[in-house]
Amino acid sequence: MARHRAALLGFTDLVVGDEWESARRTVTQTDVVLFAGLTGDFNPLHVDHDWSRTGPFGKPVAHGLLGLSLAAGLASTAPRVDTMAFLAVIEWKFHLPIAFGDTLRVISTVEAVEPQARGRRGLVTWRRRLLNQDDQLVQEGRTQTLVKTRTDLEGGSTPPK
Repeated sequence: MARHRAALLGFTDLVVGDEWESARRTVTQTDVVLFAGLTGDFNPLHVDHDWSRTGPFGKPVAHGLLGLSLAAGLASTAPRVDTMAFLAVIEWKFHLPIAFGDTLRVISTVEAVEPQARGRRGLVTWRRRLLNQDDQLVQEGRTQTLVKTRTDLEGGSTPPK
C-alpha cells in the first residue's frame, strides 16, 4: 500500500499576504508541569496553586515561552511548508496570560519573501498571532524561516536557472 504525504508548500508557493489559521489546542495543567520539568522553570506563578492565588493573575498561568512554543507547533501545519530551518524570532510580544483550559490557535501571515541560493530556497518572514478561545490576542510576533523551493517532480515550480 502506497503512503501519500500531504503536499508541502514550497517557497514559490508562498505569496505576501497569504494567511492560514491553525487547528486549536487546549492548554492543560499537565502541559505546564511538563514544560516546567523540561526547562527547569518552576516559578510558583506557574506551578504553585496556593502562591498563585495571591499572585498577579489569581491563579496559575502557563509560561510565556510555552505559548511561543505552542504557537510554533500549531503553525507548523497551517500551512505545511517545506521548512529547512527556523532562523529567527524577530520580535515577540506577550499580551495576555494563558490560563489552564485556554484553547489557542495561530493565525500565520506571509509578511515577506526573499529568494536565496538562486531560487533553490527562500527566506520567509511570518507574522504569527496567538489567539485564545475568546478571540483575544495572547501573543504575537514575527519569525523567519528558510523554505525549500519545490521541483517539478514534486508538483511545484522549479527555481530559476
